[in-house]
Amino acid sequence: MSNTNSTSDSQSSQSSQKAQDSQHSQHSDNTHETHGGGTRREANSRRPTPIEVLRQARSQLAELTGLAPESVSSFEETEDGWSLEVEVLELARVPDTMSLMASYQVELDPEGQLTGYRRVRRYERGRADARGGR
Repeated sequence: MSNTNSTSDSQSSQSSQKAQDSQHSQHSDNTHETHGGGTRREANSRRPTPIEVLRQARSQLAELTGLAPESVSSFEETEDGWSLEVEVLELARVPDTMSLMASYQVELDPEGQLTGYRRVRRYERGRADARGGR
């Protein structure tokens, strides 16, 4: 009979423990959703510095295009994140002044992740920029 009581007590204790674990789990999930999610978002949404954005843009563009960025000729923060114009070497020639260069317009989100790019012009390295006048 004491065996029955101890089994009953044990089952009751296990049920109680399961209920507590379930409540704790639900509380943790709710905390995670309201506070934890916000904390994680805050940690990940730390605004990158301009230098970090430049590095990320160059790295991501190189990975996507296979072209090595040489410089960033334009950089600005926009309502949607960041906008850059990156100069890349498209075709190396000898002499180097005859190499083909290209300017790419690169768009990034506020966290510095590339959202799009497009080539806006192509030119020989040794040529003056015709857009600026003579």
